[in-house]
Amino acid sequence: MSEPGSDDIEARVRRTLDETGMPYEVIPCDPDYADTAAFCERYGYAPEVSANTIVVASKSEPRDYAACVVLATYRLDVNHTIRKRMSVKKVSFADADETAVLTGMAIGGVTPLALPSHLAIWVDAAVMKCDEIILGGGSRSLKVKVAPQIFDALPQAEVVEGLANIPVSG
Repeated sequence: MSEPGSDDIEARVRRTLDETGMPYEVIPCDPDYADTAAFCERYGYAPEVSANTIVVASKSEPRDYAACVVLATYRLDVNHTIRKRMSVKKVSFADADETAVLTGMAIGGVTPLALPSHLAIWVDAAVMKCDEIILGGGSRSLKVKVAPQIFDALPQAEVVEGLANIPVSG
């Protein structure tokens, strides 16, 4: 069973993809395996080409948000790069409820392909070096394989050097 509202989000993701004219592959997945590590293991994709979309928020009011796209093998540099870009003293990860309200998507399915137009999308430069990437599909039951040049077609997307420069330790 799909999560509430997922059909609408998935339709928006497909429309966005179709509008770019870029080739892509939709990958259905079991929602229980939507989290990146579980998805990669279950479906045979490398974490090095899996790109997570993580919403960050300033701690000060009024809260400011950005969606950050980073390879699963790296961690966001929230204490330096993101904090500086947001021009704030403290930044945190938006929690699951905040992410759902802001994006209409559940963690494990968040995608930059159907975000509200007012939300900035910051893409780590390492993502752009991949031939193809795996992104969330808008719900926990869908992933998308596409070239990272998809971000060139998203007006609010910006490639950021050093957005995620901390390797995930095994």
